[in-house]
Amino acid sequence: MTMTQGLRGKVAIVTGGASGIGRASALAFAREGAKVIVADINVDGGEETSGMIRQAGGESIFVKTNVSKANEAEALVNKAVERYGRLDCAHNNAGVGSTRRSTVDCTEEDWDRIISVNLKGVWLCMKYEIPQMLKQGRGAIVNTASTYGLVSREKRPAYTASKHGVVGLTKAAALDYAKAGIRINAVCPSVTLTPMTEHLFASDPETAEAQIVSMIPMGRAAAPEEVAEAVVWLCSDAASFVTGHAMAVDGGSVAR
Repeated sequence: MTMTQGLRGKVAIVTGGASGIGRASALAFAREGAKVIVADINVDGGEETSGMIRQAGGESIFVKTNVSKANEAEALVNKAVERYGRLDCAHNNAGVGSTRRSTVDCTEEDWDRIISVNLKGVWLCMKYEIPQMLKQGRGAIVNTASTYGLVSREKRPAYTASKHGVVGLTKAAALDYAKAGIRINAVCPSVTLTPMTEHLFASDPETAEAQIVSMIPMGRAAAPEEVAEAVVWLCSDAASFVTGHAMAVDGGSVAR
């Protein structure tokens, strides 16, 4: 896919862009001709992603951002508009994982941290992205949920709640702005090979692989690039009649 999606010259924000799905998404937007604002709390990783885009001949800046802070989410959008004059696309992807704990054993600290980044952070980003898109009369947003936003497994109460929340928030926002030219969708990846999932494989790779094969009908984890392709498509004119959709990118796992 080379610049077939109508993204040339568009301006895109990608949060959580320092690694994993966010980095793959930022690189995919840039490949399609978009100017990319990479946001993350990880300065080194975020700068590296932005540098990779520039090295390949694209346009990009990095903005250090904690998406759970309203002033930082607002500053991110302001910086994008200040630098590039507009905002066409956003991939609200920043998120944190969780340790395996039952509902009772989940700590208040863990609950607050996961909900604050994964759910509140997506809402805050949209809160400041959407007004700019309304001024322009159009825009496209993709929020990163998870298969845990569609189904669940044991010992993931806060993470499941946060990702179900992202799916619900995506649908609510999509309805609010459907007539205003702003499309809002979500991607729901299953296990993806990113730094966040490294711990799954580090201690006992064979067991981890066997579990993944049993969970995912296609028998493997996703590559970040496979999720990024869905994000770019949802932001493109090719998806012009798609809004309020939670797209599973999961090798068939939620079809079971």
